[in-house]
Amino acid sequence: MSRHVVRRGGEARFVEGEGGLSVWSVVDETAPAVHTGFELCALEPGGSVPPRVQSFEESVYVTEGELVLRTPEGAVLLGPGDYGLLPVGYPHAWRNDGDAVARWARMLAPQPRQRFGGDTVPVPLDDLGPPQRIDVRDPRTRLFGHIEPANMDPGKQSQELLALSASMRTALLVYSGITVKMMVDSDLGALLATMFMVQYEPAGVAGPHDHPFEEAYYFLEGVGEGTFDGETYQLEPGDVAFAGVGCVHGFRNLGDGPLRWLETQAPQPPGRHSYRFVRDWDYLKVALEGS
Repeated sequence: MSRHVVRRGGEARFVEGEGGLSVWSVVDETAPAVHTGFELCALEPGGSVPPRVQSFEESVYVTEGELVLRTPEGAVLLGPGDYGLLPVGYPHAWRNDGDAVARWARMLAPQPRQRFGGDTVPVPLDDLGPPQRIDVRDPRTRLFGHIEPANMDPGKQSQELLALSASMRTALLVYSGITVKMMVDSDLGALLATMFMVQYEPAGVAGPHDHPFEEAYYFLEGVGEGTFDGETYQLEPGDVAFAGVGCVHGFRNLGDGPLRWLETQAPQPPGRHSYRFVRDWDYLKVALEGS
């Protein structure tokens, strides 16, 4: 049985729902996933999603347009590069007050179940006034953040630039041509999943490995190669891939510029042994044969 999924952006199938919302459910109960629900959403100008609570955690990342998110603490205006966390049981509602389609990716964990009505329940929610833009420097900003492609550049991590984008909480992890910047994680309040940005420099490579959790990848920039249990794919902006537990996978950048994608994990990684690299265990076998 396959432990992975690759979906092409050019073949996206958005299903129209009520209120001007369309959803492409890329990873759901029909995929080899049990923890992950990953969707791409579009909301038409003037569209809205009524207030609800959910029995799953939701992480969101806006790619186009602007969205108003109403919560019990007030309304926020989210634009491209903004991200946020909706905890389990957190009342919220969406609307698009702009004149362009709003688009965003969302990670849902644990995976919503259709036999339980998608694990959502309508609730009342007061309107507390006009929406406010995200201010990442405001210590009262608890569930939201912002990321730009420039934030993935190791050469642009001065205190002055960090003060304009985010706190030291989102410092870069840089290794062998790969850059990682956390977005939604336990520090932001997430308990069930993570969401972060990954960038490979030209010739950047991650060797074959697997994890004790599920991952989804939404490709945003550049051209890369992904290998999943021995099957190789060329991956471009708009494509989405998924690797389940035990799926041996690896990536490399095929282009002259950066390769960048949004990545999610569920459940959250353990404190140790998050990666199982094939090369390490092959090395042990060879070392033992030579002893």
